[in-house]
Amino acid sequence: MTELQNAAKAAATRPRIQPAEEGDDRPLSVSARLGRLQFHQSGKFRVLQLTDIQDGPKVSKDTVKLIEASLDATRPDIVIFTGNQIAGYDPAYAQTTRKRRWSASVGTARETASSKSSEASERFEAALERTRASVRATVEQLVRPLADRGIPWAVTFGNHDFQCGLGNAEIESICREFPGCLNPDPAGRQAEQYLPSQRVFACEPGTFALPVSDVDHTTSVLGLVLLDSGDYARSGGYGSPSAEALRFLAEVPEMMATQFQKQVESYETAKSQEQAVPCMVFQHFPVQQYYQLLKPAATNAARAIEGYRNFAGKHYVLDEEKTLPGSYLGEGISCPDADSGEFAILEQCGYFAISAGHDHRNAFVGTVPISRNSADVRMAKVLSKVIGGLMMIASPTSGFGSYGPVPQKRAARLIEFDIRHPYEPRTQLLEYGELVGKPSAGKAYAYGMTSESKPESEGVDLLHRPTWWSKLLSWLRK
Repeated sequence: MTELQNAAKAAATRPRIQPAEEGDDRPLSVSARLGRLQFHQSGKFRVLQLTDIQDGPKVSKDTVKLIEASLDATRPDIVIFTGNQIAGYDPAYAQTTRKRRWSASVGTARETASSKSSEASERFEAALERTRASVRATVEQLVRPLADRGIPWAVTFGNHDFQCGLGNAEIESICREFPGCLNPDPAGRQAEQYLPSQRVFACEPGTFALPVSDVDHTTSVLGLVLLDSGDYARSGGYGSPSAEALRFLAEVPEMMATQFQKQVESYETAKSQEQAVPCMVFQHFPVQQYYQLLKPAATNAARAIEGYRNFAGKHYVLDEEKTLPGSYLGEGISCPDADSGEFAILEQCGYFAISAGHDHRNAFVGTVPISRNSADVRMAKVLSKVIGGLMMIASPTSGFGSYGPVPQKRAARLIEFDIRHPYEPRTQLLEYGELVGKPSAGKAYAYGMTSESKPESEGVDLLHRPTWWSKLLSWLRK
């Protein structure tokens, strides 16, 4: 395929972007104007995904500029943050940070070693309060552009958020303090939000589902499912979703259909709701099956990247027959070692797409064939409406506080659904260089990623920049 043909194919898969109109004081989100997530009269529905912003209490100005420019250019119905909003290893959290969920915070360990007095407990509690204030400051800076524009948002978590010393439930509670947050309150309290008529299906912090209706509210067209994909495994490497989250993932497509049918059964205009609502899942970690979008390559092949952990020792490139033009692979896909069974759930329970972050230097979109051998005849009928494969999306970092591609290619991702073919969304990266221009900060950095950059138990050492000596050794090995 020629470069011109590639460009034409890429253009056909991109949504058309129109900037916001000056002088329009209504919420930028059309769904916010209407009170629920729904398709517009134009037949469109838009999601903006932001991932791996990974910053401390003082968020990079370039990150905020990217968020603002992306919102104004795309006018999304909802923004979804897919984990690692908080750089839990930031020096601001030095007194409360913990590497693993099951390990003690650094401050606790120090105090235990030196004293068991109530004064030590008070000092640690004071440190936790400072951490809460710092996390609150980060969230406020990230969502202020959304609040200013009247755009609802939702958040799930990654493997660094909790490292600040707060659990995901507490971080989620802090998020709900800000307008527009759709994360459900476990106590059932209704927080200030822009979608008073929106139904939310709750599971646990960072795991919940949001149905999207048609323009007449006669049926749920699709569901947006946010999944907390875990953090670390005790055996090493990355973790997996909880058993409860996986159960919810399997059941929520039918739950949404059943609930919607109960709501509209008294209306003569209501359409017959299918037995399950086709869904797209947003999460932090990619699943192992993302490797199906790659093909093996020689070590010295152009753009070849070594795999991660279970896939280490082999090199890969993107399979151009399965991925869209413009995709790129900048590091090994860092998936959990264990197969949690999530992919099988996506195959059998009515999912048409998955979108993940985590790997800051990867940006690709592809489709893998799946086997939909559902024993449930009703479910099989629903699955037949969904395209024959599962769309898999990987997005690069949207932030400037950690490693990633060159600063100009830090990006947000737009996902646009069309009511004529709602299960074949179009997607486009909104790169900083194209939307804003030259980054102003020197904080962001990029470097080559290999499996050696990711210790077996830690994942990426985000505070490490390669020294001139390590660069020289790397060059001599070539």
